Amino acid sequence: MSEAANDWPKVRLHVVTGKGGTGKSTVAAALALALADRGKNVLLCEVEGRQGIARMFDVDPLPPEERRLTTGLPGADGRPGVVHALHIEAEAALLEYLSLYYKLGRAGRALDRFGVIEFATTIAPGVRDVLLTGKVFEAVQRNTRNKGAIQYDAVVLDAPPTGRITQFLNVSNELAGLAKVGPIKSQSDTMMTLFRSPRTAVHLVTVLEEMPVQETADGIAELRSADLPVGGIVVNLVRPQDLSADDLARSHSGTIDRSEVEADLEYAGIAPGPALVDGLLSEAHDHAERRALEDSQRVLVGGLGGPTYELPRLPLGVDLGALYELAASLRDQGMA
Repeated sequence: MSEAANDWPKVRLHVVTGKGGTGKSTVAAALALALADRGKNVLLCEVEGRQGIARMFDVDPLPPEERRLTTGLPGADGRPGVVHALHIEAEAALLEYLSLYYKLGRAGRALDRFGVIEFATTIAPGVRDVLLTGKVFEAVQRNTRNKGAIQYDAVVLDAPPTGRITQFLNVSNELAGLAKVGPIKSQSDTMMTLFRSPRTAVHLVTVLEEMPVQETADGIAELRSADLPVGGIVVNLVRPQDLSADDLARSHSGTIDRSEVEADLEYAGIAPGPALVDGLLSEAHDHAERRALEDSQRVLVGGLGGPTYELPRLPLGVDLGALYELAASLRDQGMA
C-alpha cells in the first residue's frame, strides 16, 4: 500500500494526550514507530513514572536516560529508522539541572541522599513540570554542538491525561508565582516558544463514547485558549463494522426475521434452539445500539476541527506486533 502524505511535515515534537483508558500510551508508541523510517532517529518519552514503554515493548524497566529501544516501521524504500526511549524522572532531571546551571556535582548528589531533591520537586508542582518538559525540550532543540548526543528527527511525548495537559505544557503560567527572573524563568519562556510554535502538535486520543469525546472537546478548547497548537484526533479502539446499514437498522428495530436466523444456524450445522436464537437477536440489537452511539460521537469528533485518524480494537490485545500494525495504519492515514 502506498504511503499517504504526512500531515505534520514541520512538526518535531508530537505530544500525545487523552483521557485515561483511551490508549494514549499505545498511540504514542505506534506513532514513534511510524515516524522512525528511512534511517530517522525518533525519541519516545514518558513522564508519568509508570514504565509504560518498558511494558509495551517487553524490555527491562528503563533508567532515566536515553536508550535504544527498537527499529521503526520500514519506509517505502524498505529502510527503517530507530526508536529510542527516555523515561523522565523529575528528581534525576533536577540533579542534572543543578549540575549544569549551578555546578552542583557532589553537592547535588548529597542533596538527593538527604531527600532534598524529592522534597523540592514535590513542594512546587510547577517546577516539577518544567523539569519534565525541559528534558523533552532539550531533545528537540539538540544540535551538532551537543557532541556525542543523538540528534532526533522527531520526539514523541506520552504526556499526562487531557485534563492536565494544558497546565503541564503551559510552564510559564505555572512558574509565574515562583520565579520572576533567573535561569528557570528564562528556560520556561524559551520552552513556551517551542511549545506554541508550528514545530509542536498536541494530538488527542479518544474513543467513541460520550465522556471521552466531551473531554477531548474541552481539552481542545483549553489548548487553544492557551495558544498551544492542537494536532490531530486519534479515535482509538474502533469496533469492526461487520453489519450492513440495512442489517443494522433491522437489528436496532428488532425486525430481523427469526426464521432467517434459524436457517443460517442450520446451514452452519448448529441446532437453532430458542435460547440461542434469542441470544443472537439480543446481541444484534445491543451491537446496533452501540454502533448508533459510536456514529453520533464520530460526527461530534469530526466537528472539532483538524485531521482525524482511526485505529481498530485489536481482538488479541496489544503486543509488539500489534504496535507495528497500528503504526502502519497511522502512516497510511497520513499521521506520520
